[in-house]
Order: sequence, then structure tokens, then C-alpha cells
Amino acid sequence: MTSYVIEADGGSRGNPGPAGYGAVVKDAADGQALVETAESIGTQTNNVAEYRGLIAGLTSLLALAGDGAKVEVRMDSKLVIEQMAGRWKIKNEGLRPLALEAAALARRLRVTWRWIPREKNKDADRLANEAMDAAAKGRPWRLSASSGAGAPGGRPPVGEAPGGRGVSSTGVPGGRASETEASGGRLPGTRDRSAEASEASARAARTGEPAEADRTAQATLTIAPPGSSTGWRPPTSTATSLYLLRHGETPLSIERRFSGLGDPELTPNGIAQAEAAAVKLAGKPYDIQVIVSSPLKRARATAEIVAARTGLEVVVEEGLREADFGAWEGYTFTEIQRRWPDELAAWLADPSAAPPGGESFGVAARRVQAIGDLLIERYEGRTVLAVSHVTPIKMLLQSALLAPLGALYRMHLDLSALSLIEYYADGPAVVKAFNDTSHLR
Repeated sequence: MTSYVIEADGGSRGNPGPAGYGAVVKDAADGQALVETAESIGTQTNNVAEYRGLIAGLTSLLALAGDGAKVEVRMDSKLVIEQMAGRWKIKNEGLRPLALEAAALARRLRVTWRWIPREKNKDADRLANEAMDAAAKGRPWRLSASSGAGAPGGRPPVGEAPGGRGVSSTGVPGGRASETEASGGRLPGTRDRSAEASEASARAARTGEPAEADRTAQATLTIAPPGSSTGWRPPTSTATSLYLLRHGETPLSIERRFSGLGDPELTPNGIAQAEAAAVKLAGKPYDIQVIVSSPLKRARATAEIVAARTGLEVVVEEGLREADFGAWEGYTFTEIQRRWPDELAAWLADPSAAPPGGESFGVAARRVQAIGDLLIERYEGRTVLAVSHVTPIKMLLQSALLAPLGALYRMHLDLSALSLIEYYADGPAVVKAFNDTSHLR
């Protein structure tokens, strides 16, 4: 069986400051670079960049070799290696979602963790610096001609890490053309069956191992559906039910203003909407057993109203917060269109584009995916109510439907609307309800 090595790194010029990561997947037998990926990630800390590099490396290997691949992960970050190996606790809550996301990916592989000195991690360090250098010049990172990935004797790179700017499976440098044309319009990182089948055949010819039919018969998505992160759970027919409730009305929602990390409270009408949802959820057939909520006031107030009706406590989960809209916070769509026309057009066209000083949908999706996986694992077989916001709820629904992130622009969620996803450990996630506002009539 072929073994692999992932070398990953991340850095910040200021800590926090302009940051980027790099990751390379190598053949363990001969050190041949198989995939390289890098990305500038705006203003972040060193540790965030290091975790992002790890996530990119794990994602790239899963796209290359599929579940169950044997890999040694090498990083010069003692903190990340020790935390992922379970020997050090995660004390920085800001890193926890990233650590959970990385752990979910690692569980799909056979991983050993190894700390290496910085001088032994030159390839990943080079990639991270290339990404930061490119960003400083206002350009996206491109795979350099001197890279060993895809060189003669090695396999061509296959796809990109989430939000990355690597090389597509066609060998075309990453960018809008390679992301859409090579993938038939799929989200970057999605691989079709014919590409997987040809890659499995090449792997079989090189290693003498038979191609795995079940591996080549399914597409691998950058954004995996919640509940599918490990694949090691025993078969069960008991669903984990996740009800998704959007908070009630706020002063900003009345005026249709962007409301991200700002913290407006519910209006009297918003309180009434939450009460109506609580009456509904306190009865049959819901039988809510757990309530979790975003930390933002509008969601917490809605959750507390439901909790008062059901006799449950509210567990606050940071990962359920709304996306950060940065400079657009508090503005209407029309005002944003007048002040930031180019930035708005990019944001509407590309989930990897972020509002000025804010968070892209691609970045938010990784956070939401991590909390979704955590909830499904922690409360397996139970009925959970998650009180959150438009973006996280849409992302959980999009992921359950195996839809691209662009589907977020095609959904509408009303205030105090209720949706339902059911997760089965031995089957797919199923969307059972969407935007139900019958309790408000």
C-alpha cells in the first residue's frame, strides 16, 4: 500500500498580521511532491495559519488517495502536532473549530504525527511565504514552475484545498477558468467519477493493488456532509435530528441591513416570533432534547425563550455565529452597492471573496462544518435544536444536500423559520423541512 507524507506550515507577518499557509503531499517512498497548495488568508495569527495549512494538506491527500490512506503528517509547529496527537489541551478557543475540522479529516486517514525542525519543513514554509508574497502584490498564489508537483515521474496535482489556488486535475494553473471549466461548474475540490476512476487505475498500475470500486464510485466534496466525517460508526437506523431555527426580528432586519457580528437585540415582534416558535417546539412531535445557540444576543434570546418552554438549558456554541460582514455591517444592500460596487460583485460571484475586513463564505463554511460535525457526533441519536443565523443555517442545509457553496445565493430564510436535517450514521443526511414559518401565521 502506498504511503504518503504531508508537510504543512503557516505563518503570519505580525502575529496577527498578513498570513498564509502552504502544504505539500509527497510519496513516502521517494519524496516526490504530488500536490502543492498555498493560500493567503488575510490577517491571522501564526497558529491559525498553521492549522489552515494542516487542513489544506489533509484535504489534498483525501482528494488524491481517498479514505484510509496511510500518512505521516510533519510540521514544525509543536503546538499543532501535540494538540492533534491528543497530548496537549486546546486552551485557545479560537483554535478549537480548526482543530475539530482537522481532527475530522484525520479520522478518515491512518495518521501518525511528527514534529520536525523548521529546516526540515522548507517546502511548506516556501509555499506559505509565496502565498503571502503574492498577496502583498495583490495577486493570487500560483504554482511555480520550479515546483516538483506534477513533474515528470510524478502524478499531476488533483484539485485544490478549500479556497486554495493550486493546480486543477487538468494541470491548468488555478483561477476562475480552471475552477469552473475543468470541474464542469462544480465547487473547486469536487472530483467527478471519471477522474477518480482514471486515478485509481493509475494507482493500481503503479502499486499492483486493485482499484477500489467503492472509492471510484463516489465524488469527494471539499465540504463534506455533517455526520460523514469518520465512516467508523456502526450501522444504525436511528436518526440524529437537527432542527435549525433562525432568530427573531431585530432593528437591523426590519430595515434589511447586513447583520453579522454586530449584536442587536430582538424587537418586541422578534420576541413574539420566538415565543411562537417555542410553543410549537415544546409540543409533539418535536421532543427537543438539546438546545444549542450562537453566542450573539439575538440568537441567545430566541434560544432562551424556547428553553423556558421546554425546561432545557441552552448550550452556547461559538461556531454557530453569523458570518463577519466586516465593513458592510449595518448597511443595506443598496448602500453597499453604491460604496463598494466591485467588492459586492466579487462577493456575489465567488464564495471565496470576502467583504472588506470580513469573512468569506468559504471561511465561514469551514467553521460551520466543524460545529456541525461536532454536534452530530456529540448528540448522536438525539433531537437537537440549533438557534442560529441565515448563513450558518444555509450552509448546514447546503452541505446536507451536497450542493456547491453557490447554492447559498439561491436560498431564502425568513425570520424565526424552522428547518430540519436528519443524519444517519449508515446513510446520507436528509433535509426533511425548510423555511417552515407556519407557527407565525
